[in-house]
Amino acid sequence: MSECPHVAEMPRPEPAPLSDTCPECQSDGTHPVQLRLCLSCGHVGCCDSSAGRHATGHFSATGHPVMRTFEPNERWRWCFVDGSIV
Repeated sequence: MSECPHVAEMPRPEPAPLSDTCPECQSDGTHPVQLRLCLSCGHVGCCDSSAGRHATGHFSATGHPVMRTFEPNERWRWCFVDGSIV
């Protein structure tokens, strides 16, 4: 894992999740494969293995750079800008 400048810009403590699943998948009637939490605003979106790729779509729409896994017993983060685990 590397440290990127975007991690230092994240709010502390991290934002509370806005939902317990991907609301776009719910709206679309699809099933999220795995969930991701935006560390800028708390949006919960599905991963790129899901049909909607809503976490990536959230980054594209907002520019919010860092998300973390929203799966139990996992603790990694991803920076969309740097394209790496941070």
